[in-house]
Amino acid sequence: MWVNRAPPDLPPSLVPEGRSFVRRSSMSLQPAFGQSRAAVPTARLRAVLGSLVLVTMVLVPLGASSVAVAAPAGFDWTSQTSAADNAWLSVTYGNGLFVAVAASGTGNRVMTSPDGITWTSRTSPADNGWISVTYGGGLFVAVSYSGAGNRVMTSPDGITWTSRTSPADNDWISVTYGNGLFVAVAASGTGNRVMTSPDGITWTIRTSAADNFWSSVTYGNGLFVAVSGDGIGSRVMTSPDGITWTSRTSPTDNDWSSVTYGGGLFVAVAGYGTGNQVMTSPDGITWTSRASAADNVWNEVTYGGGLFVAVSFSGIGDRVMTSPDGILWTSRTPAADNDWSSVAYGGGLFVAVSFSGTGNRVMTSPPPPPPPPVYPPGAPTGLTAVAGDASASVSWMAPSDSGSYPMSTYQVTSAPGGRSCLVSAPALTCTVSGLTNGTSYTFTVRALNGAGWGSDSAPSNAVTPRATPKPSIVITASRDAADTRVVRVTGTTTGLVGEQVTPWVRFPGQTTFTAGTGVRTVAADGTFEWSRATGKKVHAYFTHGSIKSNTVVIASR
Repeated sequence: MWVNRAPPDLPPSLVPEGRSFVRRSSMSLQPAFGQSRAAVPTARLRAVLGSLVLVTMVLVPLGASSVAVAAPAGFDWTSQTSAADNAWLSVTYGNGLFVAVAASGTGNRVMTSPDGITWTSRTSPADNGWISVTYGGGLFVAVSYSGAGNRVMTSPDGITWTSRTSPADNDWISVTYGNGLFVAVAASGTGNRVMTSPDGITWTIRTSAADNFWSSVTYGNGLFVAVSGDGIGSRVMTSPDGITWTSRTSPTDNDWSSVTYGGGLFVAVAGYGTGNQVMTSPDGITWTSRASAADNVWNEVTYGGGLFVAVSFSGIGDRVMTSPDGILWTSRTPAADNDWSSVAYGGGLFVAVSFSGTGNRVMTSPPPPPPPPVYPPGAPTGLTAVAGDASASVSWMAPSDSGSYPMSTYQVTSAPGGRSCLVSAPALTCTVSGLTNGTSYTFTVRALNGAGWGSDSAPSNAVTPRATPKPSIVITASRDAADTRVVRVTGTTTGLVGEQVTPWVRFPGQTTFTAGTGVRTVAADGTFEWSRATGKKVHAYFTHGSIKSNTVVIASR
């Protein structure tokens, strides 16, 4: 069984049709015997009023334990000092200003704040039960469920307010703005529970799709959508123009208290239900039940900063829930377990107001931090190119900034021709093949990570590939001018720098060459020298593997 603590004295007109209550004592109000929790009046009324005295309405299962749900780090709510301890029922944001309206207080039923933190009382033109405020077309507009012919007030700046004539003294519960039109919905009236105004001043009654207890209206994607706290399977109505309304099927007959639009989705929350106190629709027509984070009395939902946020006036430590997509919801810890009635987003800040609490009837929260930026690597530096035969070897240094992900690949590209090679990081060298010998080339390098390719490096030094000549050995020989007993051989090689060459000699009377002594290493300039003391005639040549030099003949002395 569900019990209301600190009950409101609801005016009969604000109790949805078919719902009855039995007063058990001065401290309890619960559904009549045999009724379900659905008998609890709509949450959108914020447990209002009787004699304009707001009281706390918290639905708690008798005997049930309550566990506070801690908000994850990075999504904290902070109490702020309200301008007065009024029954704040609605807050909106427009033109750089937060504006809240209340159903209690004497001449001060409006408060404003430029930052959601510092609030100032403003004079309301009438002490009506102001329950909803919106901003549009350069004007703040609030509606009330009480008052005689003056259930609308407007302000161009949120500070100076003017009473406006309402076309009917219905219990106007919610107002929104869209497509150049203000639209308000009511919880009472016969066939006239909608009114519209192009300027917030002159209002016209419109026929509602049904005489439901319309608790909230919003505008999105070219459509006005309203939700209700009663009705059989028809607790949604839509209108493309705010004038002609059509009933829509709701997935459950929950006490739908608030609806908003954001991220391409309509989202509504309810004051009762079992694990299904959210419904969503991509078009306002076809709706799907969603699991709520907790079975609290969810009073209002808004969208901002890529996040849906709903607030409640029941629950212990979990009177806020959030969702990035309207489908998966997470409980959050409020700044205090006040009776949070409304939430708005503006200036990068969520702001909620309450009709209970002492000096702390506002709380604020920044949206979750955005995901870290995703960006590719910087440009590699320090390129060096070395020419080869129809190729070039390019080396570089890694970028100083690897980007938001680890680097995976480097690409080297030639200019001209666009010939390229790929190499996996962390390698810093790659050979570009398929170049044309005799053509001058420069090269650029870029790096790849999970965010894409980074920018190209500055060009490398210019190189010109050349055909690699075949290795060769050419020798000349003579006797030493100072000592004719010494034979000297000078060799010039191609492609054999650092390699060893072997002498082969044949003397008179020999028919074959034999390996001589004194293997030589080719110097960096491709040359080598060899000498031997002999007065005889000598035939000589040098080899390196299969490479053989010319043969020289040195005459005897």
